[in-house]
Amino acid sequence: MNTLVLEPSRAVQAPTKTALSALRKILRKTELNSKALMRETGLTPSQLIFMQLLDDGLEHTAGSVAARMGITQATTTALIHKLEALNMVARRKGQTDRRQVWLSLTDRGRKILEIAPDGAHAQFHDAFSNLEEWEQLMLIAALERVASMLDAEDDAAAVLASDPVLAPRVEPGS
Repeated sequence: MNTLVLEPSRAVQAPTKTALSALRKILRKTELNSKALMRETGLTPSQLIFMQLLDDGLEHTAGSVAARMGITQATTTALIHKLEALNMVARRKGQTDRRQVWLSLTDRGRKILEIAPDGAHAQFHDAFSNLEEWEQLMLIAALERVASMLDAEDDAAAVLASDPVLAPRVEPGS
């Protein structure tokens, strides 16, 4: 019977190569997802998720959407400006407090959401939801560990994104 004997350096490299290959596959999938979304809707994943959070028929404050996405106020403002320029989101000043801004989807924004592809987030959500709780916790721990190994634990990407422009950061202390 033949047995495979690996040199110590190769034995260590094999799991590392496998892990790096898996990371490249994830990055590639998110890149393809981002390109498909941009091609079909003209939106980035961050913009799509922002709009999905507004898709309940209610008005929301910029701060509440920022908190739900885990992004900074500055990133939120940039998203609002871009989506407003695309006529996807409307904003209205508060009646009692003029500093407060209320956001809602426009008709065009709702139509774009209807045609937007589900993408990697929906696929991951469906698959992850079907895992046993212990499997979910194990994956979360492993992913958090990978983020830590890459010095990315302070990044708060609300979306799966390979492009740093699409991966919003949280301000220190927030």
